[in-house]
Amino acid sequence: MTTFLYFILVFGSIIFFHEFGHFITAKLSGVLVHEFSLGMGPKILKHKGKETTYSIGIFPIGGYVKMEGEDEESEHKKSFSSKSPFKRFMIIFAGPLMNFVLALLIFFLLFIFIGSPTTTVKEILPGLPAETSNLKEGDRIIKINDEYTDEWGDIVEIVSNSTGTLSLIVERNDEEFMVKINPVIEEGRSVIGIAPLIERSFIYSIGMAFDRLWFVSTNIFTFLGDLMKGNQLEGEVVGPIGIISMVNEASKYSFLSVLSLAAVISINLGIVNLLPLPALDGGRLVFILIEILKGSPIDPKKEGFVHFAGFVILMAFMAYMVIKDLGRLQLF
Repeated sequence: MTTFLYFILVFGSIIFFHEFGHFITAKLSGVLVHEFSLGMGPKILKHKGKETTYSIGIFPIGGYVKMEGEDEESEHKKSFSSKSPFKRFMIIFAGPLMNFVLALLIFFLLFIFIGSPTTTVKEILPGLPAETSNLKEGDRIIKINDEYTDEWGDIVEIVSNSTGTLSLIVERNDEEFMVKINPVIEEGRSVIGIAPLIERSFIYSIGMAFDRLWFVSTNIFTFLGDLMKGNQLEGEVVGPIGIISMVNEASKYSFLSVLSLAAVISINLGIVNLLPLPALDGGRLVFILIEILKGSPIDPKKEGFVHFAGFVILMAFMAYMVIKDLGRLQLF
């Protein structure tokens, strides 16, 4: 039950931010929005507003914003099709953009509350090699064995994989000097016995949030590039059931792990939606760009047919991924 609630929270938040991006930009652009729906399938909740019906579907795996004149011809003055290409572009682009905003917000909250370990030594642990070295609390580790340590993770990786004496370049009182330490093995990995200073400043957390967004995004683009090259990464692609399994694994650690996973999934959704494929936001953006280059609108019926065909293919792919997920989990 806890896993399901976490899944609803994660997917619900991601879908809400995405669709809210479309919704609020459409409203600000003067477009009539008929429905704002979270979830798919039969409605379990529905509220009729002045112009818009707000609803929640029984299946928490998607959502939509239904706008006047989006997929059909309309003479209504508040139709999507009556707006300038720039406004239509921004309405479509706002969905994926909000996925990145959500990820930034989550990363910021994680860094501001739990902080981020730095390369500055906060504590020398007793009974371990660092205690008998010249290393002091407040020292900043710049290099280890000629490898730069830009973040705490670099220090952990270098030390953990070391097999001999470590040469640390340390900064203290604006002066640099070398410290040599012989690590010991604990729980199967090398350690020297130091704990990092945790940074929690507002500005630092903003910077780290953008840094993490860039890191995750570049990894996703690398993964997509490998897929396009035909590399055998199919087993790493998961569908809705696979995501539930990932949420379940994250929930075993902490709620913060679930939040971190939510940020990564949100970035994934934002990037995938920007791919220039029919039915996705990226496909719609391509049609708008073609219209701008042509200087005239594309036949709505032809564009609608392309997006409908893309939607059918997308649904078939999702069904395929569900079956694969069930097979991977030995449930099918």
